[in-house]
Amino acid sequence: MPLDQRLFRNVMGSFATGVAVATARDARGRPAGVTVSSFTSVSLEPPLVLFCLEWSAETWPAFRDGDHFAINILAEDQAALSVRFATMGIDRWVGVPHDAGPDGCPLLAGTLGWVVCRKEMVREGGDHAIIVGRVERLECDPGRSPLLHFRGAYGRFAPRR
Repeated sequence: MPLDQRLFRNVMGSFATGVAVATARDARGRPAGVTVSSFTSVSLEPPLVLFCLEWSAETWPAFRDGDHFAINILAEDQAALSVRFATMGIDRWVGVPHDAGPDGCPLLAGTLGWVVCRKEMVREGGDHAIIVGRVERLECDPGRSPLLHFRGAYGRFAPRR
């Protein structure tokens, strides 16, 4: 019996996740970025993380061809950045404050934190690439709270007291 894809999406959307923007430079040195919610740590020794990217994504060539990428972990007030970097067919970088981080990867201003990685491997995961990177540099702002995504909507973390 075939799996109901709508039900699959609904169930997976019930897992609350943080939101990040993966960034890299394309072959011509232009910034590339895409919103991802499939980001996780893999290993402490060595320090590895992964994110998943659809093979058909317009940003795929930058991540496929580049040696480095960055993951920018979005803060609770950055939902507009998440939407912008998830929108296809626009110049995602117009008016977006960022710096060239270590190894040239764009680092977005005001994020909760970031990691810069050397690409270790890419594996097939159905209609997505699983991109694993070795963390080389990282930074975190402990005073910021995360942007969360749950059932198609953005939210915020409210710690229990």
